[in-house]
Formats: sequence, C-alpha cells, structure tokens
Amino acid sequence: MTDNMVWMIMPTGTTHGWGMCGKYLALEMSQLTKVRFITDNIESERENNRVHYERLSEIHTHLEHIGSLLGSQGLYKLGEPLLQAIQSADLKPWHIKARAPRVVGYTFFEKTTLKEEDIFRAREYFDWMVAGSTWCEEILKEHGFARSSTIIQGVDADRFHSGYSEKRRCMDHFVLFSGGKIEFRKGQDLVIRAFKVLQDKHDDVLLVNAWYNMWDESVMTMQMSPYITFDMPNGDYFHAINSLMHANGIDPQKVVTLPPQPHTQMPALYRDTDCGLFPNRCEGGTNLVLMEYMACGKPAIASLSSGHKDILREDNCIPIRSMGKIAIKDAEGKVIREWDNPGIDEVIDRLEWAYQNRDSLKKIGRAAGRSMETMTWERAARGFMDLMTE
Repeated sequence: MTDNMVWMIMPTGTTHGWGMCGKYLALEMSQLTKVRFITDNIESERENNRVHYERLSEIHTHLEHIGSLLGSQGLYKLGEPLLQAIQSADLKPWHIKARAPRVVGYTFFEKTTLKEEDIFRAREYFDWMVAGSTWCEEILKEHGFARSSTIIQGVDADRFHSGYSEKRRCMDHFVLFSGGKIEFRKGQDLVIRAFKVLQDKHDDVLLVNAWYNMWDESVMTMQMSPYITFDMPNGDYFHAINSLMHANGIDPQKVVTLPPQPHTQMPALYRDTDCGLFPNRCEGGTNLVLMEYMACGKPAIASLSSGHKDILREDNCIPIRSMGKIAIKDAEGKVIREWDNPGIDEVIDRLEWAYQNRDSLKKIGRAAGRSMETMTWERAARGFMDLMTE
C-alpha cells in the first residue's frame, strides 16, 4: 500500500450494477492506498456480506464529517485526487460536486448523441473521463472529449468461478438463463420470442429469468418491441411476469421467475443452467451479469455489439452477429440513441444450436471461464490508481 490518499465518490448497493461497481472498486482501492469513500449508504452490505460491510465501514466518510471542506459555491475542496461516478449521459458528477488536484470520472451510458453543453461542462469539471467500454469511450471522443480511456469492470473471482460450471440439478432439462433488468435495451423481448419457438419444438426446456426492475419507466420501454405482446400489469412482480409469458404463449410450467437475489446466491443459480441468452441491444459497459455468468464457466449466446465486444471472442461465446439498427428518439422526436438490433432469426438459430450441441457448450463454457480470470476488480482498481496519481 502507498502512503498516498485518494477520495472516491460512488454509489454502493447489492441490487444494481453501479452499486456493485462502487463497492468493489472501493474495497480494492483501499488495498492499494488510503481511501476516503463518500457514498449514499453501505447498510445493504450488513446482511449481504459482513466482511465487506466492516471493510467499507473503515473507509466510509460521512458528509457531515467533512463539512469544513464545503466552500461557498457548494463545492467540497479536497486536497487529494478524486475518483467520482458520473450519473448518466448528461455527464454530471454523482452525489456532490467537488474540486481536487485531479478529478477522474467513471461513466456508463447508452446514448449515442451527447449534448454540446454537457460535454463542455464535463470538460470543466473532469480532468480525465474513464468509460466502462471502448464503445462508450469512442462516443466521448466523437463528441470532442479527448481526455478519455476505458477501464473494464471486474468480476469477484472468489465468488464467480469455474467451480460452478457443472450442473447438479435439472439434469433432464435444457435450462436457459436470462438476466438483467427487464427493458427494451436488454432484449428480453427477443428472449421471450426465441424461447417460444424452442418450447414449441422441445418438451424438456426451462427458462430461468432474473429480470427484476425497480424502475417502471424503463420497464415500459418494452412496449417498443415488435416481437411480443407487452402485458405486464402493475403490482405483484411474479404475477406481472406470468402475465407477460401467458400473453406470448409461454407455458408457465416451463418458466422459473427469480425475485431479487443476494449477490452471493447467483453462482449457485447459474450452475444449474445450461446456457445464457444475452441479445442485448446496447451496453454502455461490458454487462456485469454476462461477465459473472461466463466467469462461472457457463456458455452464453450474446450479441456481438456495443460493450459486449470488449469481452466476447470467437471461442468464449456463441455470438449473435446479424445486426440491424434501431433509432431511439426523445420526446421532441430527436434521435438520441442508435443501437444495434440483433436479428431475431439468428437468435432463434443460435438457441436451437445450443440445444442440439450440449457437448460443444461445455468447451465454450470452459473458454468463457478462462477469459474472465484476468478481469478482476484489482486490475480495474490499479488502472484507476495509475490515472489518478500520474
């Protein structure tokens, strides 16, 4: 550990990607240097992982304890380098505003058109901006933010590893896993349509879905899909998913819907599946759920697009290559996102291939596990340390 000190301002939490990112980066950075960690709440870790909670408690810095650093313009004046989350494509710093000798931001976004005023403001605030994928970095540079680079998220190798590659249950079924909060961007409509075709041809198939989404607005984007009937009533989550499946001809006996799961439970759930399906239309990062699934030595059918391209190779996945384009417009009709749109015929074809070639799936799963072994949070933390102390 160095004698230097750094500040971190990032979310924590156990049920969303930003929370996992903030937690693991804080834990790993604290092994490299002294860290003062400003976040919203670490209480979710108290039950999820007591060891992590105790380690985070040692570095957690409450805002009321640094009130003397707050200037007249609402900026905290920090004397050491700062790593701060960027909350969305408007490129605003997350939680609070601060000044420091060097400010490095970390961002994930899915917009392909950024506002000029947002870029200008970000240039004034951040000395360097780190993207969660090269796709995201390229968009920053296309819009004139040259001081940018990419650092890929990590995987907790103590928790997600190839020891979970072999099934122990459901041996007489082909079990498909689909994860990520349900929304049009994540492509669960493609999963539903492809699984409908699979179940109509084969009796021994199951779909395990982990789609819980606390943000109703993004759930409603599923109305954009041309492939499914969108019917998800408000209220009970399981009833809503069952209604969606029923409206699209899916046999409820072939579906297992998971409630929000503790992060610690996910490897065991992945273990008893045969293949994952991730036909995502856009990922500003590399898709942490996909990375963790692959780290468990499990094969995945995945769209070769946006942030996925940073982690997918010819041998470690079953790639979906055929892509159209789809434009997403704002309320004023202006195109703000242009995403790849995986071809439904190839999604269906890749899923049938996986069903028919389970011996080949094991080889792909082994390659997936090996390819994730170097994708550690320690590697990511060292990348940030290099940028903050250069």
